[in-house]
Amino acid sequence: MLRRHFKELEEFRATEKAGYKLLPIRFTALDEQRVVATNIVGQQAVLARDELRDVVEHRVNSGTPLYDDLKSKHFIYDDDSSIALELLGLKYRTKLNQVAQFTGLHIFVVTLRCDYSCPYCQVSRQTEDKAAYDMTEETADRALDMVFRSPNHALKIEFQGGEPLLNFPLIKYIVERAEELNEVYERDVQYVIATNLSFLDDEVLDFCKAYGVVISTSLDGPADLHNKNRPRPGKNGHAIVVENIKRVQSTLGRGQISALMTTTLDSLSRVREIIDEYVSLGLDEVFLRPLSPYGFAVRTGQIDRYNTEKWVEFFKEGLSYIIDINKNGYPLREIYSTIIMRKMLTPQEPGYVDLRSPAGIGIGAVVYNYDADVYASDEGRMLAEMGESKFCIGNLLSNSYEEIFGNDVLLDAIERSVTVSVPSCSDCAFLPYCGSDPVYHWATQKDVVGNKANSGFCQKNMGIFKHLITLLEDDEDAAKILRQWAI
Repeated sequence: MLRRHFKELEEFRATEKAGYKLLPIRFTALDEQRVVATNIVGQQAVLARDELRDVVEHRVNSGTPLYDDLKSKHFIYDDDSSIALELLGLKYRTKLNQVAQFTGLHIFVVTLRCDYSCPYCQVSRQTEDKAAYDMTEETADRALDMVFRSPNHALKIEFQGGEPLLNFPLIKYIVERAEELNEVYERDVQYVIATNLSFLDDEVLDFCKAYGVVISTSLDGPADLHNKNRPRPGKNGHAIVVENIKRVQSTLGRGQISALMTTTLDSLSRVREIIDEYVSLGLDEVFLRPLSPYGFAVRTGQIDRYNTEKWVEFFKEGLSYIIDINKNGYPLREIYSTIIMRKMLTPQEPGYVDLRSPAGIGIGAVVYNYDADVYASDEGRMLAEMGESKFCIGNLLSNSYEEIFGNDVLLDAIERSVTVSVPSCSDCAFLPYCGSDPVYHWATQKDVVGNKANSGFCQKNMGIFKHLITLLEDDEDAAKILRQWAI
């Protein structure tokens, strides 16, 4: 007798006539007892494994709390909620709206010169006297042409280095020229200087005040840790940055300066001290960042001194401490968690380049280097400084806007970074919160997609996603604080 390996067609038809229909759903194990399920816009439900089986086999009874929860979150719909499909489509279009807006962040590398010699530096810095590594006004003008060709109404111009204040005259030139151009284009333009604050003076402060320029700096923790991670001549980097953070706060306002840190091996056991340093300075945000696999972090072996698992534990301890600080009345946010909370709990996309699908390279952020080369991302520039120029997408002096943003390398990487079609990503419950990061995977695996099972990017984000969802589900006080961050 011929054995049938498939059920009769009538059985599938019977399923279609059940009391509700399933909308697209993905699920991933949260722990040994539970799974987290998400829909296409990232709404989530934490279910016991048996509950998930009941859902997909149409055994959840109408009127039960589980049924109502799944229906309200667009996991299922019935004859009374056919409008759910339209609502889900509206939410999905809202999530993808950032793609149509195109490039919002424009990074100007105005110099490679720097007074620091950080062993984890992601770029190939140059000493202060090498003016050949400064951007020219001609290059800056070409870059500004590109900035205002973007259809995005909200434009951010960020000045990086090296140490950008070593070429402060060009920063002034670019901002003043951008303001002139914007009288015609009428965009919402913001300016950020990413600086170590060594060369902050009254002229810089007066200029920042006049044009609303925001300052971003680096603070790795207490004096001994900061000075070891970020050495400079005189070994006084910590004293300088602390003094000038206070100076910016008093002159420009507390909201006009932020700081971030980078985790080295020496940082792993000191996350509470690092956070205390931020609180002592009245800062309301801290970005707990791992090392990146670029530049001096690779050449000096810093990237090999701890693994992703150890950093995730560092992150969890730090987040727990930050939540305790909030419980005691001090409003401190962890930036990466805040970005993820907004992706999880709101219909808006925060636009963070590393967590976008398709990837934010080129279409979310672009880098204009001091030498007029254009890179699809800051990490792409870092790779080029290591001798790998794959993500150089053109040159300001020889390529048009169309040639740069229509570059085949860029378009191919973007196409292959759409997570719904990426192996291992397409079935993952965390897909709505994550990205593909083709530059990271090229740097670590020489493939823009990468093998996700061996991906530190994937391991890091899955660890964070699971931890945050567990807090939302199991810790009422922590959940309240995390939800406030999403607002």
